[in-house]
Amino acid sequence: MGLPEPKVIDLVNDGEYQPLLGGAPVTCGMRSGRPVIAPGADCGEHSTKEHEEVLVVLSGAGKARLGNGTELSIRGGQIVYIPPRTEHNIVNTGQEPLSYVYVVAPVAGL
Repeated sequence: MGLPEPKVIDLVNDGEYQPLLGGAPVTCGMRSGRPVIAPGADCGEHSTKEHEEVLVVLSGAGKARLGNGTELSIRGGQIVYIPPRTEHNIVNTGQEPLSYVYVVAPVAGL
């Protein structure tokens, strides 16, 4: 089996969740999507497990709440790195939708 093909994916601004990359065979293991979280809502607590994750915050404001009690303030124009094996939740604390692109990739050797 060969390597995945290069591709371009348009971001759709319809206020809904948009899957972007779904892992193999589309990628070598990377997954990605674009959530849109309403004011006062969250994405739900979950773990990165054996993956690392980066969030590219497109618009809005909120908190990245980590399982160890750390809270990071986030807003449009920032990126957030979440290490492997980290429980976390993204919460919209602003007055407009919080939109970001997440990219999750497996970490070799974990």
